[in-house]
Amino acid sequence: MGEAAPKTRSRRKSGTTQRARKLRQAGNQAEALLWLELKTRKLGGYRFTRQFSIGPYYADFCCREKWLVVELDGSQHADSSYDRRRDDFMRAQGYSILRVWSHDVLEHRTPVCDTILAALDGRLAEDVAASDLRFVFAPRSPDSVSLKTDLS
Repeated sequence: MGEAAPKTRSRRKSGTTQRARKLRQAGNQAEALLWLELKTRKLGGYRFTRQFSIGPYYADFCCREKWLVVELDGSQHADSSYDRRRDDFMRAQGYSILRVWSHDVLEHRTPVCDTILAALDGRLAEDVAASDLRFVFAPRSPDSVSLKTDLS
């Protein structure tokens, strides 16, 4: 018989994969519908990861190539100080954060996808705060790219 594959050490903090898996399984309908649009590079050829760990937080969706986090929010997130701290942390790590309402994904998925694509393509390059979305822009510098690569 064949030998068992050697165990490899992960750079992830212990339990990160299991926590992300639980979050994916507990997702809601809006997350499932948006994932259908984002998985397998369907949106503009960009690759997304679901429930991606960034420090102590988990991003609903993350395009690591473009350093973009997409968060789906329900009404409980309206003007949340926790979400602002979370966004500040992710922004400090070099990620831009796009927050959209779950309701909009359910009712207006195409415009939501168009907005995500605009962020990915660099057509959103400043902070936006509107009633139906919030975008926190993180400008990319050569120093932040090398730092992030070392941390990945």
